[in-house]
Order: sequence, then C-alpha cells, then structure tokens
Amino acid sequence: MRLALGIEYNGSRYCGWQSQPDGRTVQDHVQRSLTKVANHAVVVQCAGRTDAGVHATSQVVHFDTHSTRTEREWVLGINTGLPKDINVSWAKSVRDQFSARFSALERRYRYVILNRQYHSALLHERVHFEPRALDADAMHRAAQALVGTHDFSAFRAAGCQARSPVRAVKSVQVERHGDFVTVDIAANAFLQNMVRIVVGTLLRVGRGDACEAWLRDILRECDRKHVGATAPASGLYLTTVVYPGEFELPPPQTDIDVFPFIVRSGSTGACGP
Repeated sequence: MRLALGIEYNGSRYCGWQSQPDGRTVQDHVQRSLTKVANHAVVVQCAGRTDAGVHATSQVVHFDTHSTRTEREWVLGINTGLPKDINVSWAKSVRDQFSARFSALERRYRYVILNRQYHSALLHERVHFEPRALDADAMHRAAQALVGTHDFSAFRAAGCQARSPVRAVKSVQVERHGDFVTVDIAANAFLQNMVRIVVGTLLRVGRGDACEAWLRDILRECDRKHVGATAPASGLYLTTVVYPGEFELPPPQTDIDVFPFIVRSGSTGACGP
C-alpha cells in the first residue's frame, strides 16, 4: 500500500529536509517516527528538498508499507514520535502510480520579509529582517521578467546538481502587507537556492540599488556572478504542491492562522485540475 502525508515544519533547527548521516534533518525525524508506527524500516520520498533553515506549511511525501492502520492512526502515531516543530497534518492512501515528486505539477514558495527599522524577537528565524525601505511595486515589476520557461543558470547554487537549468516559472507576485513584503513564486520545479537568489536580487531592486530591467539582463546573460546575494533561509516557506485532481489529496493545512501572510492567498490546494 502506498500512502501520502502532508507535513509542516519549522526548519530553523534542521540541516534541511534530506537525510544526512548525523540525523539532524526533517526527513530523518519523520522516518524514525514512521518506522516505529509501521513496524518496519520506511524511506519517504518528498515533493521538494528544502534547504537548511527553510520551513514548510505543506510538504508532501509518500511511502510504501504492508502495515494496516487507519489514516487517523498514521497521523497520531507519527506525530507522537516527532519533535514539536515537525507535524503531520494528514495521511491518505493513494494509488501506486502516485509520486510525491514526479506527480507534482507545480510547487509554490513564499518568502516573507519584515521591512521596518527594528527586528522582531517573536519572528526571529521565521522571517527575513530588512531595515532599508523597499519599493515592493518595483520588485514586482522587475520579477515579471522571470515568468516563463527560461535558463535559470544565474539563479542556482554553485553546487546545484540538477541536470538542466531550465525551469518554467508560472508566476511571481511581490506584495506589501503593512510592514511585511512577501514574494510568491510558482514553478514546475526549482533549482537549488533558486528562490533565495531571486529574492536577494529583487531586494537590490527594492532598495533602489539596481534598476527594474536588471533581472531581464541577468536572465539573458546566465551568469551567477552578476546577481544579488542569496537571501537567508529564515524567510522561505514551501506553501503548496499542486497535483492532478485525480489523486484527490487534501488541500494544504496550517495552524499559523495568527501568521496568515505566510500562506499564499487564494491557494488552490494540493490538487490541481
């Protein structure tokens, strides 16, 4: 039997999603707890491998098991063995053809910037603090150059192992919400550090240190040396993974109602058309 899980986590204490020998990753914690509930070794496959310090409100994974549990028992059992900053929000039996990674049509990330003269102690490691005034409208206009299918070589980490730098960006939205500026990016897939490099480049535009046409030039030149610094991981959230409607996965869920700007407004949920 194959099952899919929806997972949310605060990535501040972890070395990213992907399992590592020291066990200090989100995947390691999930697999250890899941193995106890299933009574056999379990390896999960995820929709997107988030980096160290990156958060998720709607990560999706799948795994195979011969154990029989109700969906509620899977959720409660796994959460019992997880630290408080990792939580399974739903479990669902899916067809063997389902893959958390390869069945996904689209991933959506949100980057949250606190834009005021003093930082927030309560939001430490949950947002990126930027004391200089940002022109969110200019950032939005500049970001539209990224929409479409392009070679994003300029926006990938030096150690990125993706075979191709070509990605299809569906949309980029930059909006101001009082003292907060959010950057929402939707694409079929992302290169390593791609969103954070995009945000770091947009920050230069927002501060007035670069013109709006700069991103179009960078995209054309495909040269990492010409872009802005990689923005910190603390402000980045994986918010939605879209799948074909035939899989009937639950919509994204989150407990962060007091932090509503993290979750993308108007999200279509985990399942697309």
